[in-house]
Amino acid sequence: MRVTDPAEFALFGIKGLDEVTKGLARARLFLLEGSPGTGKTTIATQWLMAGAEAGERCLYVTLSETDVEFRAGAASHGWSMEGVEIFELIPPESLLDEDQQQSLLYSSDLELGETTKRIFQKFEALKPTRIVIDSLSEIRLLAQSSLRYRRQILALKHYFARHNATVLMLDDMTAEANDRTMHSIAHGVFRLEELSPDYGSERRRMRVVKYRGQKYRGGYHDFVIDTGGVRVFPRLVSAEHRTHFSREPVPTLSAELDALLGGGVERGSSVLILGPSGTGKSLITLTFVVAAIARGERAAMFVFDEELGLLFDRALGLGIDLQALADSKQLIIEQVDAAELSPGEFSERVRTSVEVEKASTVVIDSLNGYQAAMPAEQALVLHMHELLQYLNRQGVSTFLTVAQHGLVGDMKAPVDVTYLADTVILLRYFEALGRVRRAISVIKKRTSAHEDTIREFRIDQRGVTLGKPLIGFQGVLRGVPTLVSNPQSTHELP
Repeated sequence: MRVTDPAEFALFGIKGLDEVTKGLARARLFLLEGSPGTGKTTIATQWLMAGAEAGERCLYVTLSETDVEFRAGAASHGWSMEGVEIFELIPPESLLDEDQQQSLLYSSDLELGETTKRIFQKFEALKPTRIVIDSLSEIRLLAQSSLRYRRQILALKHYFARHNATVLMLDDMTAEANDRTMHSIAHGVFRLEELSPDYGSERRRMRVVKYRGQKYRGGYHDFVIDTGGVRVFPRLVSAEHRTHFSREPVPTLSAELDALLGGGVERGSSVLILGPSGTGKSLITLTFVVAAIARGERAAMFVFDEELGLLFDRALGLGIDLQALADSKQLIIEQVDAAELSPGEFSERVRTSVEVEKASTVVIDSLNGYQAAMPAEQALVLHMHELLQYLNRQGVSTFLTVAQHGLVGDMKAPVDVTYLADTVILLRYFEALGRVRRAISVIKKRTSAHEDTIREFRIDQRGVTLGKPLIGFQGVLRGVPTLVSNPQSTHELP
C-alpha cells in the first residue's frame, strides 16, 4: 500500500479552481454540492480527466444517469473519457422483478447493502486513486433515515481512506434544507450556485464552505461553463499583486491638458471622468490612450455603452484610427455586454490585458454599463475598489467614465465612486453668449497639485482642444453662468 504524502494534492486541472481550492487533499472525502444544472458533473469529470492525464486510475460511479447519457455530455465538450472508468450502478435485476416489487418482503436495506457491495467490488477490481460518486440523493433515498444515511457515508469514507483513495461526492441538494450530514463528515465542502437575473444569461458562482487544515480563497468566485469545460474566475485580492514601479507623471499630447492636470497623470493612479451624456468623456479618454501609444506603450479599452463601429467612426473624425491601432496590437479594445458577462470574468479580462498583453493604460467606458453587471450598488463599489487597487499596484494608469443624469444644473451620478479615484475630471455643458459650450475642470487630484481653474474645450477635426482658463464667467459648473466681465476676457476658443 502506497503511503500518501500529506503535502500532495489531487488538482482539478481547471483554470482558476486550483487557485481557489489548492486541489483536493489525498485520501480524503470531499463534497461538491449544488442544485441541478450548476455544473457539478462537469467539474467532477474534469477532475477525473486531470487524474487520468497524470497517470492515475480514475472511477466515475453514476447512480443517477446512464452511461450513454454521461458519455453524450462528455462528448459535447469534446472529451473522449480515455483513462476514466465509468460504472453505471443500476438496480440489481432481482429488484426490478415484478414479483419482487409487489412483495411485502421488499426492503431498502437489501438494496442499499447491494449498492454498497457493488461499489466496493468495482473499487477492488480497479483500485482507483480518484473516485466520483454521483449522486448522494440516491444513497439518501435508499437509506430512508438520517441515521442509516450517516452510517453509510462514514463506512464509505473509512473504506476509501484505508485504500488511499481521494473521493468527490456530488449532491444535488434535493433533501431537506437543514440536512448537514455531509458537511460534518466531509473533509471539504464546495458549493455551486446559479443566479437568474431579470434580464440576461444565468450567472454561476462557487465558494468553499469548509476545508479542514487547508488555506483557501474565501468568498464567492464567478465561473462559466463553456464548450471544453468550466472556467473559474477567482475573487480578485489586490494585496496579492504588488509590484515596484516609478510613480512619475506621464504627459499627454496637449500642453493645456497637462497644465490643467498639474503635469499629467501619474503612473499607478486612477482618473474618473464625470459628466452628462455627450460631453465627450469617451473622446477625452482617447487623448490619454493616444499619448500612451505615442510613448511606445500599450493600452486597453473596455467599452460597455457604445458600439465599436460607431466609436471607430467618431475617433476617425478626430484623426485617430483606432482600427489601425488595434490591428498593430498597440491597442486592446473589447466590446463588453454587461448582460452576458459576470463581474469576475470582467476582472479576469482586465488582468489578462495587463499581465499578458502588457497594457500600461486601461480605460473602462463606462461605470454605468459596468453597474448593469452588478447585483447591487454596494457590490459595484467593492468590485471597483479591488480592481482599481490592483491596477494601481501594477503601475497602470486607469481611466473610468461615469455619465451623470441631466444636462445642466444639478446632476447626480448613478453611483458615487469619486472617493475611489485619485483624480476626478468634471465635464460640463454651459450656455453663454447664445452658444452651448463645454467646460472641463479638475476637482480632485491626490498625487500632485493641479489647476483650480475651469477651461472651455472643443471637440472637432483637430481632436480635443482646450482654451485658456475661463475668468469672465461665474457659475459655469452649474450650467447657467453669469457674465462678470467683458466678453474679451472670457478667452473664447477660436
